[in-house]
Amino acid sequence: MDVAQVLHMNGGDGDYSYSNNSLLQKVISMTKPIIDDALTNLYSALNFPKTLIMADLGCSSGPNTLLVASELVKSVYKIRQKFGNDESPEIQIYLNDLPQNDFNAIFLSVSKFRKNLTNQMVSNNSSSPCYISGVPGSFYTRLFLRKSLHFVYSSYSLMWLSQVPEMIDINKGNIYMSTTSPPSVIKAYCEQFQKDFSTFLKFRAEEMVSEGRMVLTILGRQSDDPCSKECCYIWDLLASSLKDMVAEGLIEEEKLDSFNIPQYTPSPKEVRNEVEKEGSFMIDRLEVSEVNCDASTGNNLNLSEEEDVQGYNMGKCMRAVAEPLVLSHFGESTIDEVFKRYAENIKSSMSREKTKHINVTVSVIRKG
Repeated sequence: MDVAQVLHMNGGDGDYSYSNNSLLQKVISMTKPIIDDALTNLYSALNFPKTLIMADLGCSSGPNTLLVASELVKSVYKIRQKFGNDESPEIQIYLNDLPQNDFNAIFLSVSKFRKNLTNQMVSNNSSSPCYISGVPGSFYTRLFLRKSLHFVYSSYSLMWLSQVPEMIDINKGNIYMSTTSPPSVIKAYCEQFQKDFSTFLKFRAEEMVSEGRMVLTILGRQSDDPCSKECCYIWDLLASSLKDMVAEGLIEEEKLDSFNIPQYTPSPKEVRNEVEKEGSFMIDRLEVSEVNCDASTGNNLNLSEEEDVQGYNMGKCMRAVAEPLVLSHFGESTIDEVFKRYAENIKSSMSREKTKHINVTVSVIRKG
């Protein structure tokens, strides 16, 4: 699997699009105090700069992408008012994701974004000029000029690995880490995360100015066990759907055995260890939060009372996330049946117990 070519969220604004089914709004709301704190300290440390260069890494597509940009600009505006600084800094925000991301959907929303942002500011004359640019490419490579970035933000992106860990048909019957996976599979996933996250930190260290800030929210886990239910159950449910289809002759067993999800959800301890080991950043804050899985969408679904709304929401959210991966491996002919069964498994699971996403948020400072 060429992750850089196939990993992207469903684009557009349809029923299964990421823009209509993501947790991003909830995550931004929960992490806003951390972002505001980082930006306040940055603004002061840099002695009220006239320009601020920011980057949103793994920005995805749709209106939610520009929601992040809007919140960053409004935060800077409020911070400037707090310090009594009359001069508005010019703000450049780079939006980065893999090349297959729906950048067109982002660019089509920019004019509306600017209009809404202006209307939300107290005074049009004092609103901060903001410039938006798209930067396609993997954040596991260098993306920006050396010492050019003041602030970096990333949400729900760094759990995605640069590649599926190197495993030769040893994770049969699973599509991710599982309690039935051999220890070598768990080790391969852990080592791939360590390598990728260290690479990410190394390149960001080259691109950021001294005293620059970075806030990263990663889908993670509280347990030290990489195979704990809190991080693996959702992929176990997809694996169960695929195995049922193998048993019915709808999917080849070899296809299932060669499919593995390029994701790793780290614990706070693992995040801390990698930041400290890489050495370019100092941890300012490291926090864990929870998001209810039924918070994935605010759409009016018009479902009957008998239908499990929470499961329906989560099913659509996971389709928005996983469909490109499943489609590239199993083909278009099976896609609707796969996600129909997957949604049913999710609804059944969530009817029995409440499920939460665990977020690990780390705020770091670029050392001088």
